[in-house]
This record gives sequence, structure tokens and C-alpha cells, in this order.
Amino acid sequence: MKERCAELSSGLPENLDSLPRLKGFRLRGMEMTRLETFIDAAFAFAISMLVIAAQQIPDNIQTLLAAFKNVPTFVCSIAVLGIFWRGHWLWSRRYGLEDGASILISWAMIVTILIFIYPLKAIFGSMWYLLSSGHVGQRLSLHTTESQARTIFAIYALGLIAISAEILLLNLRAWQLRGPLRLNQRENLLTRGELSGWSIPVSVGIVSLVFALTLPPEQIQWSGWVYFSMIILVPLHDHYLKGRIRRAQEVRSGV
Repeated sequence: MKERCAELSSGLPENLDSLPRLKGFRLRGMEMTRLETFIDAAFAFAISMLVIAAQQIPDNIQTLLAAFKNVPTFVCSIAVLGIFWRGHWLWSRRYGLEDGASILISWAMIVTILIFIYPLKAIFGSMWYLLSSGHVGQRLSLHTTESQARTIFAIYALGLIAISAEILLLNLRAWQLRGPLRLNQRENLLTRGELSGWSIPVSVGIVSLVFALTLPPEQIQWSGWVYFSMIILVPLHDHYLKGRIRRAQEVRSGV
């Protein structure tokens, strides 16, 4: 472990202040690594799977209009994948880690993403179908049983928990190596902010999973609606984190 820390520290420039910055965080991983390249390829493949799921290219106006019904589902699915991609990209840029633990967690994330695609599309399709009274999206099969609906919601929740936890673990790995990485006070706060931030989707996913397994059939939709709580929780967390950073800067400057 000491050898690995020494190797990591020696790979950084002596003057970290000369590095490019993103919101005050000195970026130690500006060069694309093979790991990041592979992650990008996996996300691109996941997006292509969403496109392939459209089955065929429309050859008449009716088929074209029917295909447009799936656009909101596709956009929402891409947005969720984009959030996870940015989480890994930001971690990679900030810390530039490519050690054994980071590689293992990233590989686990790739596997989870590729499994997560199908319940992701099903959940968003049924959500838009319900919100639009059937005008867009795609409902779950008429033959979907109660146990199958519970299973879909549970699989989606498990996927969200797993991917969010994997990004959380990557940031935890960076926190463990904060000494060799020579993180300053602001970077320590931002890293801890990432840890608490990614704990939000993990926690909400756990609540959704419990709902999926325990709620009566007529209330099973709450397993999906609970995710909208993040629209409030994430901005509140960001506001709290910015306040902590501002107060730390004031203390440091003696204000």
C-alpha cells in the first residue's frame, strides 16, 4: 500500500497549482486513460442498445408517428445514462486514478450499466404512457402480472443502487488516497460532497426497492414516483455543500 501511494504521488507534478481547474478543483487526470476510454465505449454501446430497441426504421407515416411516441422515453433514458457518465468522467478528471480497486469498480459499473438498460427503458416508457394518457411512451404488457411489475421496479431500483454505489465507491477510493493525491481543503470538501451526493440516489433506490416489494398492487406506482424526490434533494444538497465551502473559505481568509 505504501509503495502504491508513493507511486501515485510521484506521478503528480510537484506544483499542483499549475494544473487546470474545474470549479476550483485541480484536475489530476486530464489525459484520457485506457480505463476511461473503455467506459466511454461502454456508455456508447448502451445508448446504441436503446436505439436498436426501436426495432426498425419507419417506412411510412404511421410507423414514423408511432416511433415518435418513444422519443420521451429515449430522451429520459439518455439523460439518466448521462448523469452516470458525468459522475465517472468527473471522478476520472479530478483524480486520474487507475489502480486495481478503481479498475475493478469501473468494470463492475460497465456490467451494471449494460444490464440496467432494459428496465430503464421499460420504466420510463410506462411513466410517459401514464402521464400522457397513452399518447406517448409504451405501457407494460396487458399480461404483466403483479409479481412481474414488482420485479421490474425492483430490478430498476437495484440497478440504480448499484451504479450509484459504484460511483460512490470510486470517490471513496479517492478519499482514501487523499494524502498521496495531495488534496487541499476545498478538494477535500468537494470529495466529501461527492460521497454524500451519490448517497442520495442510493438511499432513494433503497426506498423504491422496499416500496416495490411491500406496497399493495394499487400503490406499486409509488416505487417509481419516489425518484422525483431527488429533484428536491439534490439541489438542497448542492446548496448545503456550497455553503460549507463558502464558510470554509471565509474562515481561511479570516473574514
